[in-house]
This record gives sequence, structure tokens and C-alpha cells, in this order.
Amino acid sequence: MDIASLIGSLLGIVLIGVVAAESCHGHWAMFYSLEGVLLVFGGSISVCFMALPMEKVKSVPGFVKRFIFAKGKSPVEVIKLMSTLAEKSRRDGILALESEFEHCMEVDPFLAAGVRMTIDGLDSATVEQTLRLEILAMQDRHKAGKKFFDLLKLYGPGYGLVGTLIGQIGMFGNLSGGDVGTMGHNLAVAVCATMYGTVLANAIAGPIGDKLALRSGEEILNREMMLQGITSIQAGDNPRITVDKMAAFLPKAGREKLKAA
Repeated sequence: MDIASLIGSLLGIVLIGVVAAESCHGHWAMFYSLEGVLLVFGGSISVCFMALPMEKVKSVPGFVKRFIFAKGKSPVEVIKLMSTLAEKSRRDGILALESEFEHCMEVDPFLAAGVRMTIDGLDSATVEQTLRLEILAMQDRHKAGKKFFDLLKLYGPGYGLVGTLIGQIGMFGNLSGGDVGTMGHNLAVAVCATMYGTVLANAIAGPIGDKLALRSGEEILNREMMLQGITSIQAGDNPRITVDKMAAFLPKAGREKLKAA
């Protein structure tokens, strides 16, 4: 569970709920508009279907799960793991990594693939090329996930504006009749649609997309370090050299944390 995502989500819900409660004094129905829900949420999702291939849309639940749950290891943990592999390879030979394959698979299939190719004796250029293609493919998948939420962030407020205009047109169209109830309903549609679009963009889609981009950067960093570690192990470098190559990806604070570990 990503504690930061949980805290942020709960805090946002509580703050909106408190302000809404103070405004409505128990009359929660005033914040509900079926027309606004259909137009803003339904319309925004329709845009995503138009803009993205179906297989990308089907992957959205997995990206939401990634927002809530953080299963990746920290850079320090990755470096410690690669250091262990480097020491074992240096001491017992490359083939000794066979016993670590299952553990590597549990940590990251990317790492397991690199270890497998190393054990099989592929040359370093082939291993690096293959793993870099895997990193590029991963980046493309992550971009597709962020794109879905970027579309919601972009078009949610737009559909809210459409709802506002429709509600205002309906209100103005009933001015001659003098039906206050009808005009009030149309005005509620207009205001609720604007609120739904704003909440969708700024309290849901925007933060999720930004967190996914951050997660993607972390995973790319981890895999780049794994790649450097694997190529260093293949070259027969001293384990300390292997660690230094991976530590180059960390900021100064991260290197101090690594030393402390």
C-alpha cells in the first residue's frame, strides 16, 4: 500500500466533505445532478475511448492499482541486491547465479531476464541491447497509462463547461415562463457540471497521472541500475566497482543512505 496516496486521497475526501457539509447543512442532494454526472464523467470517458486503443483502455485498472500499491524496491535495495549477486559471481563464478534466479524473478522479471542471459553466456552487447529494448517498451506502456488520466484532466473541465452552457441555455429559455423551479434546476445543472469537471481534473485524474509518472521514473531508474549491474558482473568487475556504477544514479543523500546501509 502506498501510504502517501492513501493519505492524500483520504485528506482530499475529508476536506471536500467538511466544506460541503458546512455549505449544505445536511441537504446533500443539492450537490447531485444526474445530467452533470452523465455529461462530465460519461463524456470524459468517451473521449478516452476515442483517443486510446481498446487494449490500452483495458489496462487502466492495472494503473489505478499501481497508484494505490507501491511494489517496487527502493534504489538502495536494488543496489544491495546487485552487490550480493556481484559478490557471488566473483567468488563462485557466473554459473553460481543459477541458484539466485528464482529470487530475481520475485524481485523483478527484468532482472531475472538479465541474469538468465548472463548465465547462458550471451555477450554483453546482446544483453544490453535486449534489456534496453525492454526498458523502452516499459516506458511506452507507462505513457499509455498516464495518457488516460491526462485525457480526463484535459477534457473533464471542458465537458463541465459544456454542462454549464447547456444549463444556462435551459435557464434562459425558461425566463419567459417564470418557472423558478425549472430555472433553479437548470442553474444547478450548470454549477454542478462545472464542479464535477474541476474535481475530476484536479482532485482525481491530475494527481493519479502525476504519481504514475513518478512511479515510471523510479522504475526506469531501478532498471537502469540493474542493467549497469548486470553488465558489470559480466565484465568481471570488482563488486565495489559494480556498486559504484549503480550508485552514480543516486543523489548525494541517496549515496549517504547507501553507505549507512
